[in-house]
Amino acid sequence: MEPVPAPDGEQAGPTAEDLLVRVAKGDERAFDALYDQLAGPIFGLVRRILRDAAQSEEVTQEVMVELWRTATRYSPERGSALNWAMTLAHRRAVDRVRSARASSEREVKATFEAARARPFDEVSEAVAARWERSQVRRCLTSLTELQRESVLLAYYQGYTYREVSEVLQTPHGTIKTRLRDGLIRLRDCLGVTA
Repeated sequence: MEPVPAPDGEQAGPTAEDLLVRVAKGDERAFDALYDQLAGPIFGLVRRILRDAAQSEEVTQEVMVELWRTATRYSPERGSALNWAMTLAHRRAVDRVRSARASSEREVKATFEAARARPFDEVSEAVAARWERSQVRRCLTSLTELQRESVLLAYYQGYTYREVSEVLQTPHGTIKTRLRDGLIRLRDCLGVTA
C-alpha cells in the first residue's frame, strides 16, 4: 500500500496494516512505529474495561508483545490491524477481569471455610488483644525517649526511615540505629523469640 498523503501535502507514515506485515517479518523499527500508532488506543480500551491504570498499562504491554509474537497470523484481507489489535486487547482485558474476580471469590471462599473450620470466641479474642496492647504500651515505656519517638513515628504513624529522619532532623543512620535498638528492646520486653 502507498502512504496516504497528509493534509499539508507531505506523505503520511505507513499504515498499521503495512507495519504489521513488516513486523511479521521481524522488522523492529516497524514494531516501534506500530507501537506508537496502537498503544494509545489499546490502552484507552483496556482502561475502560479494567479501570485501573497500572493494570491497564500491564495489559497494554502484554497485547503489544502478543502483536509482536503473533504478527504472522495477521491477514490484511480479514480486517484492519487496529481492529485485530483491539480484539486482542479486549480479550486480554476481559480475561484479567475474570481472573481477578475468580481470585477474589477463591479468597472469600477460603476465608469463609477457615472461619467455619475453627470456632471463634469473640470474648477471648478481645481479651487477648487488649492484653497484647497493654503489654506493648508497657514495653514502649521501657525505651529511651529517642527510641520511643522513632518507633512511634515509623511503626504507628507509617513514616519511612527517611521521613522519620527528616521529622526528627536526625541523620538517617542514627534513626536506623535507634529503631533497631528500640525494636530489640521491645522484642526482649515482650518475650518474643526469633
